[in-house]
Amino acid sequence: MSDDRDVVAHLADCFDAAYQALGELAPLLSFDSYVVCVHEMSRSFGEVALSMREYTGRSAKPLGIVDAVLRQSWREDQSGALTLYTVAVLVGPRLLVSVRDALELVSDARARELCDQAQLVTVRLLRQVGDLPEPPVAPDAPQWQGAARDLAALVESSGNADSFGTSR
Repeated sequence: MSDDRDVVAHLADCFDAAYQALGELAPLLSFDSYVVCVHEMSRSFGEVALSMREYTGRSAKPLGIVDAVLRQSWREDQSGALTLYTVAVLVGPRLLVSVRDALELVSDARARELCDQAQLVTVRLLRQVGDLPEPPVAPDAPQWQGAARDLAALVESSGNADSFGTSR
């Protein structure tokens, strides 16, 4: 079970980083519907992280790359469009792969339940991004595309091309 706790603790670190960064960024965004969406994402990721921390009995150590890429997205575009892109294309899918990989490693029923819940929450939030109105800055603008490529390169150069892993 200690290995299960290690795996879940790592996932908690990933979700906690998203919770903290998005929670701090939400009130700074300039497009109102994005403020609401990012706040909801933060709250939902926070609930996942809290459940995982309760299971492990450990305090979270937010995963640096998740925090860094989310904060960089805001620095590039204060509307929130790039932050939502970052969650939908860079962070969310990697969280899903990490959780899928974790499910192959954990055997404890509660750990599996926490992973299942993390998947459901992440998929719900990714769908929510797709339901938002068009961004105030066109995603096909050259500066937006360059920033998006730079964010992808940041995540990939950190060794997280496909996922955030299952442990530190």
